Amino acid sequence: MYLVVTRSFPPEVGGMQNLMWGLTNSISKYNLTKVFADYQEKHKEIDDSVSFSIERIGGAKLIRKYRKAYLVNEFIKKNKKIECIIADHWKSLELIKSNKKKICLIHSKEINHDKNTRSYKRVLNVLNNVDHVVANSEFTKNLAIENGVNSNKIKVINPGVYPIKPIDNKSLEEAENFLKGKNPKIITVSRFDKRKNHEKVIMALRNLKEIYPNIIYICIGLGEEEENIKNLVKELNLDKQVLFLKDITQSLKNALISKSNLFVMPSIIHKKSVEGFGIAYVEAAQYGVPSIGGKDGGASDAIKDKETGIICDGNNLDEIYSSIDLALKNNSYVEMGKKAKDYSTKFDWNNIVKDYLKIL
Repeated sequence: MYLVVTRSFPPEVGGMQNLMWGLTNSISKYNLTKVFADYQEKHKEIDDSVSFSIERIGGAKLIRKYRKAYLVNEFIKKNKKIECIIADHWKSLELIKSNKKKICLIHSKEINHDKNTRSYKRVLNVLNNVDHVVANSEFTKNLAIENGVNSNKIKVINPGVYPIKPIDNKSLEEAENFLKGKNPKIITVSRFDKRKNHEKVIMALRNLKEIYPNIIYICIGLGEEEENIKNLVKELNLDKQVLFLKDITQSLKNALISKSNLFVMPSIIHKKSVEGFGIAYVEAAQYGVPSIGGKDGGASDAIKDKETGIICDGNNLDEIYSSIDLALKNNSYVEMGKKAKDYSTKFDWNNIVKDYLKIL
């Protein structure tokens, strides 16, 4: 039996949630799997649709942490056939008392603490006492080594994706209506936070519109920087070039990506926050859309520079501008998009799970 202990799981939405869902679904095809996950509203529909067992733990955050650890420890005592414990985060393993094989996933910012702080010591205490540490990219692996994690324990396994499903005609028509008369079309799907770097893309857009007067930048998401970004758009008189959307259906989101020419997210390091991988680049690639990603973080695992997209310095406005222009010029994004689509098959869960099975 495989035991999965996670704080991030559907129906909650997010990259971590998708990762843990895909991993659990994939490994459950090979062995009996049990999940301990945080309580989420409307979880029953999800839980009833799968072949593995999901136990939800609710309550206030601190109480939930100790209650979940108690339930997991009790379950381990009563079930001798557990072969491995897999955790989404070092905190998910911190209170688990067992000699069973342990695998802990790492993503980047959750291990990026100042040395000799309490959090730094807690991270090392967990990660250097598990059997395997799975980093989501080469960048995250190197960050972990710099922060004192035993390099012999670390294996890089990129997050996986499922094959895309056909987009319904209604969503495609809706996307067409949003984009009517607009070309070229660039898009970002992410939270609005400093790390994602919408701000510099919009600043680059001010100059891009002189070359491409009908350009449109589609921003799908929400977050604490939303109002600041909208104010910048007004300040630069780019209201006709930027389309903000949130709370839209997954199908419409996919339709808008599929109709776009370029996915743009030149992420940066903001304080301790950094893009460990960037599954959004792969999801865009599945639709034949190449990406512009930042050099700081794990985008280089998801994007082959100058082939399936472009890696640039997200702190350099001129470089962001020239990278977008290079991809759009002479429709270079078309050939990049074909290569991106081919490259995206590498990240199919049917392929990714094989790397997990080697250490399970």
